[in-house]
Amino acid sequence: MKPLAITAGDPAGIGPETIAMLYRDSPQALHGCFVVGDLAVLRRAAALVSGAGPALPVAVLADAGEAWQAPPRCIPVLPVVQAQGEVAFGQVSAEAGRQAAASVRWAARAALRGEIAALATAPLHKEALHAAGEPFPGHTELLQAEAALHLGRGVAEVPVRMMLANHELRTVLVSIHLSLRDAIAAVTEQNVLQTLRIAHAALARLLGRAPRLAVAGLNPHAGEGGLFGHEESLHIAPAIAAARAEGVDARGPYAPDTVFMRARAGEFDAVVAMYHDQGLIPVKYLGVEQGVNVTLGLPLVRTSPDHGTAFDIAGTGRADPASLLAAIRMARALAANMSEKCL
Repeated sequence: MKPLAITAGDPAGIGPETIAMLYRDSPQALHGCFVVGDLAVLRRAAALVSGAGPALPVAVLADAGEAWQAPPRCIPVLPVVQAQGEVAFGQVSAEAGRQAAASVRWAARAALRGEIAALATAPLHKEALHAAGEPFPGHTELLQAEAALHLGRGVAEVPVRMMLANHELRTVLVSIHLSLRDAIAAVTEQNVLQTLRIAHAALARLLGRAPRLAVAGLNPHAGEGGLFGHEESLHIAPAIAAARAEGVDARGPYAPDTVFMRARAGEFDAVVAMYHDQGLIPVKYLGVEQGVNVTLGLPLVRTSPDHGTAFDIAGTGRADPASLLAAIRMARALAANMSEKCL
């Protein structure tokens, strides 16, 4: 079996210390995993979580395959990037953005070459990415660009979607990092249909059966027959009909203020939401400690925790690594079911 890469995330945030916590407290769950990032950053994190005792050991890897030989409670690091000066906790910087992007880019390319099973990404900071000159607003868009380059396609030819999941609810988004005005404009028949296709294929592999997909409306009461908007009748309902004609079990559009409760009660396996906050607020309200972000549509497996860099507590040792652990476990499950087709 191939190893799993964990990217260190923004060194000014909680990513490195949550990684170190997991190697300290859950070593068996991380067997065969390794960390991609700067060696000094992970050594700082290891010392941070060790308290007054000896620092958690850090092993330097020459290649990903050596991850399997790392002893328990030792952080195996593949140093694909070298820090150009120490990054302060809780501060946006170009250096932090450079390190985070370089780690993700290396891991993405390794996954696309088939050298690793999957990648779980610790949080990065979008402002730091921008300060580093990266043209991408987040992980998803960077990974999409790398996949397109690998496949020799245009970025638009590698459609991706974001799924946020915990043990109670899954949501898949039609659009991701767009302003609300642009997200409304992105509610088209083609975009909704494409989302349903991607969600169906990914969840069918994860569940081992055809998933039951609920589709949220855009407007209050799903438009109330046109009284509150026409996106449901013009774009969303036709996409559902087209998906059902292809064998996708999609239903709706349903009122967005109740459909998530229905899915949580077990009526549906996932909800297709029309925009970022519509889909993410219900999952995050249930608790970020078990939430996992999964990128669907890529020819690789990528997961991440359901939280950001948490600059306000970075370096304090108070971060909760539970969501990262859930992301690693989800990545293993998805990788085990990964076929030659895209997620």
